[in-house]
Amino acid sequence: MKEHFPIRWGILGPGTIAHDFLAGTAGSATGRIVALGSRNPHDPALARAFPGIRIAGDYNALLADEDVDAVYIATPHSHHARWAIAALERGKHVLCEKPLGLSAAEARAMFAASASADRFLAEAYMYRHHPLTRAIVDCVAGGVIGEVRMIRSSFGFALPEPAPEHRLFRPDLGGGAILDVGGYPVSMARLIAGVGTPDGIAEPVSVVASA
Repeated sequence: MKEHFPIRWGILGPGTIAHDFLAGTAGSATGRIVALGSRNPHDPALARAFPGIRIAGDYNALLADEDVDAVYIATPHSHHARWAIAALERGKHVLCEKPLGLSAAEARAMFAASASADRFLAEAYMYRHHPLTRAIVDCVAGGVIGEVRMIRSSFGFALPEPAPEHRLFRPDLGGGAILDVGGYPVSMARLIAGVGTPDGIAEPVSVVASA
């Protein structure tokens, strides 16, 4: 596959997070969105929500599109592994929404597919690339706050009227506090704990959580 610059992105799944990705790339000098894959490609709302972007016939059609260099996986959690692996096998680079997979086994299979295809795969934790995060890491690495002995982290959002049918409450769609929001404090804690170690990875001695 011939590489292009700016990178030509395809979005898999037209949900809320896909709209955020679209807005984020609007001012990008390194990438542009050229195609969208949807299970309902004939929905007239897609053209309004994603103006000027080609609507593929389905997910497989987007992965077969030679004008797409990289794919952003914005499907429900339960479909991340399947479609990320399919995209990698079709020679596409992949940015996958968090959580990368629903289990360690899924994540390992995804990275194996990435290595086999020699294509880039990353989990879309945007905070990892934020200037403030870089400043925090530099402070820790420079000893500004001294030795890190404990990390306490929390993350949440208001949901005044829980809806059992919503994906957040459906285990079959990868819902639940751990996969949807718990990954953020775990990811941040592992980032800070790994600062200063040779490979950037430090395993915890103990973990305590409350809800």
